[in-house]
Amino acid sequence: MEKKCMGLSWSLGVLGLFMILVAKPKSVDAMSCQEALTALMPCQPYLTGGAAGPVPPCCQAVADINAAATTTLARRELCRCFEKAGPSLGVIPDKAKQLPQKCGISVPVPIDPTINCDT
Repeated sequence: MEKKCMGLSWSLGVLGLFMILVAKPKSVDAMSCQEALTALMPCQPYLTGGAAGPVPPCCQAVADINAAATTTLARRELCRCFEKAGPSLGVIPDKAKQLPQKCGISVPVPIDPTINCDT
C-alpha cells in the first residue's frame, strides 16, 4: 500500500510539474506596454518640453526598450502603445522623433506619429 501511495504521489508531482510548464505563459520578447511606459518616465521632462535634452536614465530606458523589441510583432505592439499613450501624456511628436538620435541610439523604426504601426 505504501508503495502505491508513493508511486501515486510521484506521478501526481510529475503531472503537476508538467502542467506548470505547459500552462506557464509563453515568454514575450519585448516589454509590455506598461513596462515600457514606466521605463520611459525619466524621459518625460524632455518629451513634454520641460528639458532641453534627455537625461542618462532616459537614454538607458530607450536602449533597453530597443534591445527588448527584437521581433516585428514586439515592435508593432510597442509602436501601438506609444501611439496611444503619447498624446495623453503630452508628448511633443518632434521631441519623440529626436529622442533616439539625442541618445545616440539607432532604432529600426523611426519614432513618428504618422508612422503606420502595422507595416
